[in-house]
This record gives sequence, C-alpha cells and structure tokens, in this order.
Amino acid sequence: MFVDSHCHVDFPTLAAQFPDILQRMQTNNVAHALCVSVNLPDWPGLIALVEQHDALWASVGVHPDYEDTTEPTVEDLVARSLHPKVIAIGETGLDYFRLQGDLSWQRERFRCHIRAAKQSGLPLIIHTRSSAEDTLAIMKEEGAHEVGGVMHCFTESWEVAQAAMDMNFYISFSGIVTFKNAVSLQDVAQRIQPDRILIETDSPYLAPVPHRGKLNDPSKVIHVAEKLAELRGVTLKEIETLSTNNFFNLFIKIKN
Repeated sequence: MFVDSHCHVDFPTLAAQFPDILQRMQTNNVAHALCVSVNLPDWPGLIALVEQHDALWASVGVHPDYEDTTEPTVEDLVARSLHPKVIAIGETGLDYFRLQGDLSWQRERFRCHIRAAKQSGLPLIIHTRSSAEDTLAIMKEEGAHEVGGVMHCFTESWEVAQAAMDMNFYISFSGIVTFKNAVSLQDVAQRIQPDRILIETDSPYLAPVPHRGKLNDPSKVIHVAEKLAELRGVTLKEIETLSTNNFFNLFIKIKN
C-alpha cells in the first residue's frame, strides 16, 4: 500500500468530491493520507472529516503563510494534539517567498510549534521556502531533533537535506520531482538514504506528471513513487514498501 504523507483534502475543492477521491485511492492502493492543518479556525472541520474515515489522519498547526489568523500557543497545540487522530504538529516553518517585511512573527510561531512538538512527543511537519538557513538554525536552536519530523514538499539542496537528516528529519517528495525542470531535486532524490524517503501530493496543489496542471488528490501519489523508482533504478514495489514503512516509523502513534 501507498501513503500520502501530506495533503489538504479538507480544502473545499477536494472535500466536495471526497467519496470519489476515496474510490480513486482504493484503485491506486493508497491506504492512508495525512490531512495537514494550515490554520486553527478551519481545524474543527479538518478533524470532523478525518474522524469519518479510517484512511485519514490529521495534524495540528498554523502555516507560515497565514499572517492574519488565530495565533497558536504551545498550550493550545498540545491540547489539540491529544485527539486520537492527530499524529503530527504542523505544518509550520518559514516562508520568505510569499511574504516580505518584518517576519519575526513567523520565526516566533515556528518556535512555538517546535516547543509544542517536544511537549506532545509528536513529530513536526516543516515547510521552508526561500528560508532554509533560518529554518535550519531555528530547528537547531529549539532542539527539533528531539522529536524529528519531515521536511515536506522538499525543493532545497542536497546540503539542506543532509542537515535536516542529521536532525532526525525525513525528506518528502511531491509531484515537483516529476517535473522536467526539477533536475537538482531529482539529484537529491537519487542520493537520499532509503530510510528517510517519504512521498506526498500536497494536494490539491502540484499534481504530478502526467496530471500536471490539474487538480491533485491523494490517489496521485503513486506517480511520485513511480518517478522515484525510475530515478533510483529500483522497482515501484521497493519504493512502495520503504516509503510506507518510513511513514509508520515516523508517525508511531498510528501503531498504538
């Protein structure tokens, strides 16, 4: 079975067609998907959806792009993390691409999530864009290695991947790795150690080839796995097995 380690099926474009998505997931042998939180006002709806489906799991967190939203506290994140369907803290991190100016609030929010992860014992889901140096620095300063997690939708350099893995983090590849111009990312995918690979869709965004430009959903994570198998010169079954095992090794709470 395959696992989509990062999706947003609670977003309106996907939630409205979720029964069809579930059928496509079954057809493509995608048995689980982690529905990732981006803000707190929408979190009750996310949890309500996840509670209805054995195939879905949830995180709790506030995305760094959400500037005008309810600011999380460590206490609130930890309290929400007690829900039996919540298996991660995030997504959190830094994004200097979409927002400009004084982003100190982003950095403080990131620190809050790391502290909540350490208190809850759950792994982190980290988003970083045009901010790798500060992201890694804060991870190190706050002791993110104590809980580990995943660098989601990875698009950074091999050096950044190495630094993250040294802090007990996994590297997750999205549909971007299937794009023809993603040469440097494909190089990272070839070099990454097998026990650190995860796959994701980040749906409804970033549909992989051959669906690029269309609406994405968890059933399409198989195409990410196919590209990784091609790049690494292994069978699709090998990528299926290792990425699924890695997911369950990271998000241990699912086993309990």
